[in-house]
Amino acid sequence: MPKTSGRLLSLLSLLQARRDWPGALLAERLDISPRTVRRDVDRLRELGYPIVAFKGPDGGYRLDAGTELPPLLFDDEQAVALAIALQIATTTGAGIEEAAMRALTTVRQVMPARLRRRIDALQVTAVERPAPQPDPQVESGVLMTLSAAVHAREVLRFDYAPASPLGVDDHEPAAPPPRRVQPHHLVTWGGRWYLLAWDLDREDWRTFRADRITPRIPTGPRFSPRELPGGDVTAFVAGRFRGSDGSDDWPCRGEVILHMSAAAVSRHTRDGIVEELGRNRCRLILGSWSWPALAAAVGRFDADIEVVGPPELTDAFAHLARRYANAATATPTPVR
Repeated sequence: MPKTSGRLLSLLSLLQARRDWPGALLAERLDISPRTVRRDVDRLRELGYPIVAFKGPDGGYRLDAGTELPPLLFDDEQAVALAIALQIATTTGAGIEEAAMRALTTVRQVMPARLRRRIDALQVTAVERPAPQPDPQVESGVLMTLSAAVHAREVLRFDYAPASPLGVDDHEPAAPPPRRVQPHHLVTWGGRWYLLAWDLDREDWRTFRADRITPRIPTGPRFSPRELPGGDVTAFVAGRFRGSDGSDDWPCRGEVILHMSAAAVSRHTRDGIVEELGRNRCRLILGSWSWPALAAAVGRFDADIEVVGPPELTDAFAHLARRYANAATATPTPVR
């Protein structure tokens, strides 16, 4: 018979895996007597786990929702933070999605109703795989407010801070009046949280960085969800960040021959297509948000390049060649 501590963990794991467990089946699965099952259930109850017994021909036990979290585990904010982290983990593409979902179900099951409602309102979509961990600087209260508005389909008003002048940001700066949007999805991209919403004043889809949002309370009236172009939030948001309008493909895509092995190129190509053409020679099809950016991305490989097409890519290489030549011969301006 396993030690008491290990047996209790096994019993708790079984109770979390399905709603109702006949006592005889629990005893069989744990290889203990029904009397020991009853004693172990009492021990778990003493630890704060809300286990209820049900009667009938197959009388048994059920792990129910409690009025408060079991002691010595998490306070409310820690439990919410844990649930958010687990939901993110289900979208990472890191091979832990199933385990994270089981853990999320476990945490949710022992939460009091007030916390379960907050967690159920949070729906996260990762549009990048594997997804970096979203920015921990975003307050959980802001995330919960945004997710609650998404879940309730209520118009959201918020102040939107302007982007840092030192950064490159493809979102519009905040206007003096608050933004008014119909929130549709809370997503992660490049290690940040974003709100995908229909902007009521601009009559277009927008993505807003969550760390720059200051929600205004109360929320507005309920709305009927709009149909997202293409119907796929992942493809739509990925397309927006790549500079296209609703497509998950890059707006600029070209083809080159690199005098480098396909194996070496593949290690440094995230979403391009690499084809082996022989020893130290391969074909690369790659996309980017602009032709100069695409030419620069190809140029980072230390190899000779043959441009297959299109002509815009050839022009971009010529443009960068002139720029680099000027940079190589220019006299530096003194810094004062």
